[in-house]
Amino acid sequence: MAEIKSEETSEKKSLNFIEQIVENDLKEGKNGGKVQTRFPPEPNGYLHIGHAKAICLDFGIAAAHGGVCNLRFDDTNPTKEDVEYVEAIKEDIKWLGFQWGNEYYASDYFQQLWDFAIRLIKEGKAYVDEQTSEEIAAQKGTPTQPGVESPYRNRPVEESMDLFLKMNSGEIEEGKMVLRAKIDMANPNMHFRDPIIYRVVKTPHHRTGDHWKAYPMYDFAHGQSDYFEGVTHSLCTLEFVVHRPLYDLFVDWVKEGKDLDDNRPHQYEFNKLNLSYTLMSKRNLLTLVKEGLVDGWDDPRMPTICAFRRRGYSPESIRKFIDKIGYTTYDALNDFALLESAVREDLNARATRVSAVLNPVKLILTNYPEGKVEEMEAINNPEDPNAGSHTIEFSRELWMEREDFMEDAPKKYFRMTPGQEVRLKSAYIVKCTGCKKDENGNIIEVYAEYDPNTKSGMPEANRKVKGTLHWVSCNHCLKAEVRLYDRLWKVENPRDEMAAIREAKNCSPLEAMKEMINPDSLKVLNECYVEKFLADAKPLDYLQFQRIGYFNVDKDSTAEHLIFNRTVSLKDTWSKINK
Repeated sequence: MAEIKSEETSEKKSLNFIEQIVENDLKEGKNGGKVQTRFPPEPNGYLHIGHAKAICLDFGIAAAHGGVCNLRFDDTNPTKEDVEYVEAIKEDIKWLGFQWGNEYYASDYFQQLWDFAIRLIKEGKAYVDEQTSEEIAAQKGTPTQPGVESPYRNRPVEESMDLFLKMNSGEIEEGKMVLRAKIDMANPNMHFRDPIIYRVVKTPHHRTGDHWKAYPMYDFAHGQSDYFEGVTHSLCTLEFVVHRPLYDLFVDWVKEGKDLDDNRPHQYEFNKLNLSYTLMSKRNLLTLVKEGLVDGWDDPRMPTICAFRRRGYSPESIRKFIDKIGYTTYDALNDFALLESAVREDLNARATRVSAVLNPVKLILTNYPEGKVEEMEAINNPEDPNAGSHTIEFSRELWMEREDFMEDAPKKYFRMTPGQEVRLKSAYIVKCTGCKKDENGNIIEVYAEYDPNTKSGMPEANRKVKGTLHWVSCNHCLKAEVRLYDRLWKVENPRDEMAAIREAKNCSPLEAMKEMINPDSLKVLNECYVEKFLADAKPLDYLQFQRIGYFNVDKDSTAEHLIFNRTVSLKDTWSKINK
């Protein structure tokens, strides 16, 4: 299990190393005094919260230094990419609060990359290899043992040229040939051992159709794309540290040896976001979606940005969380509770307070006049004086939470129990007088008497009572479905746990995932009641169900069938339960 590093929570400390690099470059007049970054997602899935960390850095660095951050889709693998993902990525970036400068695609540079590959072949720096991927892998060697040269490594330039052209004409089947860079099969950096730079893919591309059959590999396209666009600071996660020398070499080659230190992109690496109780591999997330273990990419239990949006997270809360954990040069496992804490802090300041009863039992005020209805003032947000208020109806028969009544209560029970006074939020003080049960002993009605002098502005309004309960009027409320979401995984580090299960049982990722899924990650409550004020609530309206938690209107909610998703509880109960 990865260690949870509390040091990452230190305020902005860990961001300084990248900011300092940029500031030093500006002081030295590098790159003509400009800062240009890019966010380069592959459009092969939906963005997750790990991408949000990269987005905040890429856009934040540019904004802080008067630069620009462009959006570039690294669309070099048509078998996995789709326009659906392109549009979703754009929506997520905008929702997080960022706007890119220019919109680029790696496919914009296919011709330039092809011409560059041709040049390398002519210069003797690349060759066509006809071995299988298994044979090539076996010849790579180890970090301490040199690799074995391919039998095709020194084939004539003309042969490689002819075959490379055939790779793109459709004459060559997938997997039969690749183009490799000729570098150094004995280099201790395995990425230098004649890496594959082109392969045959016959799947139509979402932008270029059937025009290309030979496609550049990511390592070949990435640095060159940065160079073509004028990127100054190429920010990547730590797994790309070992790729950096190759990145630099290809940039050197594309610059043809001229002015190597002038106006070129440099790669810098930071730690990716690892969250406890979270699995963020796109491949595994796709499995969850395809196998129906979740309700699509935006299932509120998923770590995707669209899922957090649907669940009711605010973009500000995600940015606040990322700011708290910062950027370092070492990997750590961040506690999911830190994210939830940031969400609570943010929503406390912006969420509208409303009344909702999730597990109802009827409360009858026996001395309240039948047929009488009062409108009570309910403060929208006590943290925001400008948030205003709304009205909520009060009557003789109310819904209250079943958990708020106990017939035989212990001494320090401060909710509803016979002989004890409690305040009904925004209304009166009431005193419980008893209850009614069915033939099975289940409580079906609770009885109380109200004190008419305890309403706000009345003589006894300030009388001290230890408990305050929420409620809704039975005849002035709306029925609703409430979905209580919790963590999808029951293990702290699902990535490592999945690997352990697969090794122990020799099973598929799907089977391993099924073992780790939290059976209580979703509870659906169908007999809930909310105040009428919520009839016009919309998705992305931030709500606090008083005394319960923060909630959001689901995208599938209708006027006839209201659906609310729990964003997060008011307090961190998970940690207590799972100690």
